[in-house]
Amino acid sequence: MTRVVITGIGAVTPLGNDTKTFLDGLFDEKLGIKPITKFDATETGISVAGQVDGFDPALRVGKRDARKLDLFSQYAIDASYQALDQAGLLPDEGSEAKSKVANSERFGVILGNGIGGLTTIQEQVIKMHEKGPQRVSPLFVPESIPNMVSGNVSLRFGARGVNFTVVTACASATNAIGEAFWRIQSGREDVMLTGGSEATVNEIGIAGFAALTALSKEEDPTQASKPFDKNRHGFVLGEGSGILVMESLEHAEARGANILAEVVGYGASSDAYHMTSPAPDGEGAARAMKAALKDADIKPEDITYLNAHGTATGANDSGEAEAVASVFGPNSVLVSSTKGMTGHLLGAAGAIEAVASVGAIDRGQLPVNVGFVEPDEHTKLVNLVNESNKNTAPEYVLSANYGFGGHNAAVVFKKW
Repeated sequence: MTRVVITGIGAVTPLGNDTKTFLDGLFDEKLGIKPITKFDATETGISVAGQVDGFDPALRVGKRDARKLDLFSQYAIDASYQALDQAGLLPDEGSEAKSKVANSERFGVILGNGIGGLTTIQEQVIKMHEKGPQRVSPLFVPESIPNMVSGNVSLRFGARGVNFTVVTACASATNAIGEAFWRIQSGREDVMLTGGSEATVNEIGIAGFAALTALSKEEDPTQASKPFDKNRHGFVLGEGSGILVMESLEHAEARGANILAEVVGYGASSDAYHMTSPAPDGEGAARAMKAALKDADIKPEDITYLNAHGTATGANDSGEAEAVASVFGPNSVLVSSTKGMTGHLLGAAGAIEAVASVGAIDRGQLPVNVGFVEPDEHTKLVNLVNESNKNTAPEYVLSANYGFGGHNAAVVFKKW
């Protein structure tokens, strides 16, 4: 089978709007969680979020195009531009080509998204209610439907291969990355843009998850997201995008590309347990991780670091800790959740966490599990990354995410 490598990564995140700023912040243990300023959140009872600040669509998206795109598409285009730039696949200045991929019919896009253009939906429903249905924007549907995140990226960069969006809640981006990996591995595509994007830090997004009692009500950003901690009390909503450029090894080597990491395994499963709650014993999550290890043809002890879903909710962290212990053994593989710094990006969570995983391989360093103080009876089973072990250089990294509806997905990255 064809080997698959990563040659570019891009990020728009609560920690910064380019890859270097994001990774620098991550490994310096900075907080991207901050007081909500995009709207008055007082009545929602929620004070903080992992919101993207200082995003300038004129920089890479273009002001004219931005007027026709919801933020979730803007974030994805921006991060894709960054990833293609690093990969050396952006067209030369003055060229009419949309990319340097020689065969655009073997250049595909598979992205993950959870909710679609929620800001557009909110704005247009309010407009309809206040001014009548005739005032709804003619761009309402193409701005808001989830598939347009991959559609708009495909349009921007001339990718004429496979083009679809995975919608599996918080597992979306990881499923997308895995499916993109399999497309190249099977010889169906040469190059893929993959990852995910989400833009839900708005009134209906915050209010909806608050009504579900899933969000942290903590006003202090330093105490809001506490993955795997005994006193965790809900997740912090985040937004942004993470994009990977994947290529067949043959394609990358033929053009002399700089290879950042290799993708070697993918696994997915379903809990078939509950609409929103994960299986308490983490059985479904464990099966997804085992499937990824089997696909990579490696053993659990080969994994140096696991970038966990770690939402800082009671049910997720307990079940995930049990799953990790069942696959790797108690207190074995090094584990951290970066959501203590970024919040939870829903359908884009696995995307920025994949970027973090590649960054860990590239820098020979692991992100600390920020927010953790004390374990409970479940979370004591996991060996969390801290100041004493963060300088461990990983050979293999597994990144896993799980979503409402029982979706579980895991991807394995390898040092090149």
